[in-house]
Amino acid sequence: MFGYVGAEVTIGSLLANYLAQPTILNADPTSAGRLVSLYWGGAMIGRFAGAYGMTRWQPSALLTAVGVGAVALVAIATQAQGIVGAAALIAVGLCNAIMYPTLFALSLPEDRSCAPYASMVLCMAVVGGAVIPVLTGMLADHLGLAGALALPAFAIS
Repeated sequence: MFGYVGAEVTIGSLLANYLAQPTILNADPTSAGRLVSLYWGGAMIGRFAGAYGMTRWQPSALLTAVGVGAVALVAIATQAQGIVGAAALIAVGLCNAIMYPTLFALSLPEDRSCAPYASMVLCMAVVGGAVIPVLTGMLADHLGLAGALALPAFAIS
């Protein structure tokens, strides 16, 4: 949960800067900001698709598939340029959408009397959304933005 939320927030936060890079889309800040809505819109669409997918496949298998998909898309975004890199990073939102509810449900213990404590720990784990973006920003200062995306890719996996 820590890693997933951290990765989702990191990508959403740095996406406009990524899209504004000359080697990606060279978008002006306003246009890049508007394109970020595609990432979060993809997350919304992914929630519905994920809810449907969970009726057809085991949650753990679906979670594995979207996790692998998200890591692959981030890897493509770190290596590709232009529209391919932009589309890959924006599409991560589709994959991320299923992760939070599935991780939460799969992490609850079988003993329901322990569930309140487990859910408390899971809710506190979202602090990854505050930690991983800062660490990624520090890496970006040294490696560049594309290279720093390796941290959220690792956090998703």
